[in-house]
Amino acid sequence: MLTRPRSLETARERTEAVTEPIRSSVTSLTPRENIYNLPNLLTVSRLIAAPVTAYLLVHDQYTWALALFAYAGITDLVDGWLARRWKQQTVAGSVIDPGADKALMIILTVTLAVKCAIPMYLATLILGRDASLALAAIYYRYASLPAPKTFMRYWDFTLPSAEVHPTTVSKYNTFLQLMLIGSTLALPVVTGSSHGLGILQGADLHQAMTYFQWLVAGTTAWSGLSYAFLKDAVTILGSDEELKAKQGARGRAIIGVTFGSLVAAAVWYAVNDDEDGTTEPAF
Repeated sequence: MLTRPRSLETARERTEAVTEPIRSSVTSLTPRENIYNLPNLLTVSRLIAAPVTAYLLVHDQYTWALALFAYAGITDLVDGWLARRWKQQTVAGSVIDPGADKALMIILTVTLAVKCAIPMYLATLILGRDASLALAAIYYRYASLPAPKTFMRYWDFTLPSAEVHPTTVSKYNTFLQLMLIGSTLALPVVTGSSHGLGILQGADLHQAMTYFQWLVAGTTAWSGLSYAFLKDAVTILGSDEELKAKQGARGRAIIGVTFGSLVAAAVWYAVNDDEDGTTEPAF
């Protein structure tokens, strides 16, 4: 009676002695990155700046909102330059950096759409593109994550599984979207329509903004669809080429179906716009 617990304990110790080296070997084979560096810190600060900018905009603090938006734009340039110069590029950074850009774009797009500063069709395209890419990213992350696929490992970005390579048109589109948001934020400041600086007080820039909105709408549609057709936009890490090809095709199909539907919806909004696509800002 007294030897049975002792036997169980001995068996457990032997099992642990055998499995521990195996567990350690598996852990050591999984590559990890150091994500705690200045470029990633700047990226995270830009992520935090997004809701703060929207808060200022909602409370009609246009000058401060424009200033914080400018900070976000500057850090967007600086963090990538520092990462390349200091050789601190990480897969996590390649995911968080565009994520911060998109968070800023999504939050401000929603805010400006609510304030009637941008038309509904344009907001549909911008938000729809990001939503489609986000759905595909969720799939890519899960499909390419090395086993075991657990909830904690899914959100552990020190475990690289796929790399995103923005397409050329996507880079131009991101720049144009940021310029549009910045111009829309600056409009009440430079015209003095909402207690701004009044540099161009009395100027009617709404027609020019409408043309700019059309340009951004076109490049946004082109950019989103490019991810559905270009195979090198996302690189899935791994050695099974056949499996990676299937995963890539499925991800592109997700983007094509979802964003293609939203492009059609945006066209419908634009055609049926009672104001012919011209949106008068609420400020």
